[in-house]
Amino acid sequence: MPQQIEKTAIGKAAIVTAAGGPDRRSRTARPFWLPASGFYVLAIAASGGTFFLVWGILHDGRDETPWIGAGLAASIVLGSAVFLREIILRNARERQVIEQRMLDRTLRGVRAAHPGVGTAHKITLEQNAQMLRHIEKKSEAARMFGKLPEGHREVFDLCDEYLAAISRELPNVAIGSPRIAAFKNGERVVREVHRFHMMQWAEIESRALSLESSKRVKVAEKIESAGRAVDIVDAALSHYPDEPALIESRTVLAEVISSLEVSSLVEKAERAEKRSNLKRALVHYRHALGLVESRFAGTEDDRAPYERITREIARLESMLEGPTSETEVRDV
Repeated sequence: MPQQIEKTAIGKAAIVTAAGGPDRRSRTARPFWLPASGFYVLAIAASGGTFFLVWGILHDGRDETPWIGAGLAASIVLGSAVFLREIILRNARERQVIEQRMLDRTLRGVRAAHPGVGTAHKITLEQNAQMLRHIEKKSEAARMFGKLPEGHREVFDLCDEYLAAISRELPNVAIGSPRIAAFKNGERVVREVHRFHMMQWAEIESRALSLESSKRVKVAEKIESAGRAVDIVDAALSHYPDEPALIESRTVLAEVISSLEVSSLVEKAERAEKRSNLKRALVHYRHALGLVESRFAGTEDDRAPYERITREIARLESMLEGPTSETEVRDV
């Protein structure tokens, strides 16, 4: 039964991946890489097959030393496999280094010096334009490396800095100053950039943590990963509390965690019953039933777990010769 409850939770976790921002290009799957151990096992198997194939051909051809030709052929196959993998790995490393350097130059390069930001000096029109160009370049780079959450976070952090600086500066700007219009326009543009990259960051991070949760073996680890995903979504909700996608993701993640908690309680109940501690098992089942009733009331998806837990409670109460009182259960 815990496995069935977990399947429901994992299925809901997948919904979070569809609840993020509008840019779907960041959903590209990571390329598959065969581990070195698996690759070399296949290479050895291929060279061994080549050895016996060539040995058989040469043996049928009445060659007096078929193992020499077979060994040479097998060595060529194995050497070619090793050489091929080295080329692939070297190219992959070079691409990774190039991409990282590009990201460092654009997203994590030295921050442009902006006199006046966070200081008592006023922000000039030229400095404001320079900051906006800086944010624009970082935004373009983050979109290019769309599946890297660090890039999106770098951008919306920079947007926060800009908005805070402009917010401090505006009250000090004289009425009629051309800086007012420039600052207001900059605020509008940066807020849009901030929202886009905040949503992208929350989507990528929460999706990765949800998938991590589904791959964990222990229920406690699943709950921990799902909880970190909730923290990510909460951080985005603190900026955009009315964003439907974030609200939906938060709701789904909360249901996932509740389902996992129910699964954990059911596992504890089953272990207690195996140790013949029926009262303790009944405590865990009743706790699980309380979670189902309070958090999944009226939902069809969780009707089956509710009915199964109810049957288990009735069965244990029958084995204990009648319903166990709440006081007896708490004294266990």
